Amino acid sequence: MRIDLHTHSTASDGTDSPADLVRVAAAAGLDVVALTDHDTTRGHAEALAALPPGLTLVTGAELSCRYDGISMHMLAYLFDPGEPALLAERELVRDDRVPRAQGMIAKLNGLGVPVTWEQVARIAGDGSVGRPHIATALVELGVVETVNDAFTREWLADGGRAHMTKHETDPFEALRLIKGAGGVAVFAHPAASKRGRTVPESAIADLAEAGLDGIEVDHMDHDPDTRARLRGLAKELGLLVTGSSDYHGSRKSCVPGEYTTDPEVYGEITRRATGAFPVPGAGGA
Repeated sequence: MRIDLHTHSTASDGTDSPADLVRVAAAAGLDVVALTDHDTTRGHAEALAALPPGLTLVTGAELSCRYDGISMHMLAYLFDPGEPALLAERELVRDDRVPRAQGMIAKLNGLGVPVTWEQVARIAGDGSVGRPHIATALVELGVVETVNDAFTREWLADGGRAHMTKHETDPFEALRLIKGAGGVAVFAHPAASKRGRTVPESAIADLAEAGLDGIEVDHMDHDPDTRARLRGLAKELGLLVTGSSDYHGSRKSCVPGEYTTDPEVYGEITRRATGAFPVPGAGGA
């Protein structure tokens, strides 16, 4: 089985619609794909309606968290999307995205970059607006060559000249909410240092004690030495090890299935979940 547990659609900051995403995943030879848009489940219904035969969908979301001033992301799998407490927190995070984006645009304008809210809103479409949409605007304006080039301290990275913080959930509270909604929690790309500061391994140990299920080890932002170190840490802490592409369509260079999750780990994730269950495709539109 080929299992990719981290992808994004136009419901957040990907460039493929949810329907197109599951078709692309099937064409890439995946057996299981997780749709984990940022702080939203809005793409799930469309993905399920278009799910091709032979492909199983894992519903999820990537929750924006902050630990001791450091931004981090928590992948939540197979939770009940209607559970009130987690739903309210997702909406709180999502609602803060617009004023945050507008603040970053104002900072960019102050730096002489003629980006506008109208341009960013056009790029975001119906998705939850975020830094990748602003980065795409910078590419359109010729300020940077690629989206990744915008995620530096010169521009949009944490602590960068145009960066602004947004409401982000305390990760221990996120764990409580995910578990309360019957979900499974995996710390996304925990050592992706090119994105900015990363949380210390002591914090991962504390999160493991608080109920964290796993860490995403095999990821494009982790080099081989980092993956080996994280795999050892996971073994020491009794955490599951996942791998995934973090696919965003054309916004990033990765492809579905670039990294994958072991079938036994996937089986354990589904065993632990009580809020929702994977959905096998029966042939969508």
